[in-house]
Amino acid sequence: MSSKGKLQRFKENETFTLLHQPAFDTIFRRDFHLKGNWRQDFFHNNNPIVLELGCGKGEYSIALARKYPEKNFIGIDIKGARLWRGAKTATMEEMANVAFIRTRIDCIESFFAAGEVSEIWITFPDPQPKNARKRLTSTLFLSRYRHFLQARGLVHLKTDSQLLHEYTKTSILHNQLELVEANADIYGSERADELLSIKTHYEQLFLKQGLPITYIRFRIDGGQPLTEPINE
Repeated sequence: MSSKGKLQRFKENETFTLLHQPAFDTIFRRDFHLKGNWRQDFFHNNNPIVLELGCGKGEYSIALARKYPEKNFIGIDIKGARLWRGAKTATMEEMANVAFIRTRIDCIESFFAAGEVSEIWITFPDPQPKNARKRLTSTLFLSRYRHFLQARGLVHLKTDSQLLHEYTKTSILHNQLELVEANADIYGSERADELLSIKTHYEQLFLKQGLPITYIRFRIDGGQPLTEPINE
């Protein structure tokens, strides 16, 4: 995309009321004004909140919101040009159960209070092959999610990266977390139901390359400190 195209999207992003773009200095170690109040002040209902982390164009958030109108969905990404697509679609369709936040996942604790989130989807994140701590399923990030994910809340990871799949599974078992499901090839094993068959832009590219798509579902309940597996 040209620089002009990106600038046009950034400008239009400012008009979307469902897209929140707080300045970094307003949320770094500070609470966003909707923290703890998303249901009453933004969605105006008491429905469960589901996050999509590293949502890109927001394909999963939009598809899930269409399928589950009784739930609220918030997509989070740092790339404004990508978020434009999801925000524009949700705005055009007047979707009342969708929101987007442009921010770094590192700052996620500034946005949600204890027990405010019921589920987390992590869809095709950067596997960070050289730095495990930066992976969105690292114990650093899982510890952050614990602060706002409700008891028995689920975390879903969908990825083409065998490295990230195996790392996440190893970390779950190492920390004695609850591994609900792990599948190394959802299409090859015919596990891809209506929910898992939602395809993001990147997933379609990976499938054209013949890469298997993996899926893990787990819980991060418990008070014990999480540690990285020795042989990740």
